[in-house]
Amino acid sequence: MFGFSRNVFFTGLVSFFMDVSSEMIYPLVPLFLANVLGVNKSMIGLIEGIAESTASLLKVFSGWLSDRIGQRKNLMLAGYAISTLSRPVMALAGVWQQVLASRFVDRLGKGIRTAPRDAIIAESTETTHLDRAFSFHRSMDTMGAVVGPAIALLLLKLHNNNYTMVFWLSMIPGAVAVLIIVAFIKEKKRAGVVAERPRLTLKHFDWRVKFFIVIATLFALGNSSDAFLILRAEQAGIPTMVIPAVYLMFNLVYSLSAIPAGIAADRFGMKRIILAGFILFAGLYYGFAVTSTPRAIWLLFGAYGLFMGLTEGIQKAFLATIIPPDFKATAFGVYATAVGLATLPASIIGGLLWDRVSPAATFYFGAATATLSALLFMFLIVACRKLPASMRMI
Repeated sequence: MFGFSRNVFFTGLVSFFMDVSSEMIYPLVPLFLANVLGVNKSMIGLIEGIAESTASLLKVFSGWLSDRIGQRKNLMLAGYAISTLSRPVMALAGVWQQVLASRFVDRLGKGIRTAPRDAIIAESTETTHLDRAFSFHRSMDTMGAVVGPAIALLLLKLHNNNYTMVFWLSMIPGAVAVLIIVAFIKEKKRAGVVAERPRLTLKHFDWRVKFFIVIATLFALGNSSDAFLILRAEQAGIPTMVIPAVYLMFNLVYSLSAIPAGIAADRFGMKRIILAGFILFAGLYYGFAVTSTPRAIWLLFGAYGLFMGLTEGIQKAFLATIIPPDFKATAFGVYATAVGLATLPASIIGGLLWDRVSPAATFYFGAATATLSALLFMFLIVACRKLPASMRMI
């Protein structure tokens, strides 16, 4: 279908509809917590930190379990169904604990489905067409992230900022995603081989891998939840009903800049693009700290979309150039776990700084950790240049 296998095409549709569902909700959650339930920023940080770290940690386990039991579609279906079932919990929420439960369940589903879904795409595609298949999936996913906030914006305007209605209606695209899996995804039959339990260890890697994971983890420690960016937008005077439009613009810039960023990485080198990403993040977080006007918020969200386009995937691609071929899955698992663990304290620190120091302090902290990450990465680049030619990175 359109040059793709059946599974790749319908998996793209699944991700499109689920992202529409998720992004109808995500930019509204911090506003709902702060303005309707009266939750402080420390608690909002805790809720988002728990949610995001849950997804990151489960991706490693879900991939191992999928290999071990020889199941892809059922785990994928379970993950998408679990996320869809989190929507009523959000719609009925009257206290922050219910919002936490909804976000936790939603991210639980994401953690369960991601690795089996990617495995289905890989197993349904010829090796020579893998880049095209995953690019198609990424584009469908990102398009959902554009359409979702647009629908939320329209619903808020039509129904006088009725959060609950948006939360309920977000179930519809989620249910469509689940039905597509049931009706159209076909799992490839495999021999019943029990996979050996993967071992998450760094003993197979040299100092370059370990040092880069430390840098990525440090950066993640200052990269608090995007919920704080949304709250900062409201604080700067952007009306609640317009905030989904700001988030839509962020996703649109992210989507449009991703492919040019990949081309730039091929031309100028991944190391330069990663370093530019660290520096850009430090600059835009400093901007969020000092800004006080809606116009500046729009510009900063656009720059943040550019940052995501520059860095999403390129750090993993760089990591792949410095790890032994036989241990790539282990390295990516350790990387995902380290960065995932950092998301919880990152959001807690962001919330505490917002409540106990100032909103600007949250972003000053992120700018500082990004600057330190850039300096450490420059040290890594210089140190690697002194290695023998056979040991240098690509």
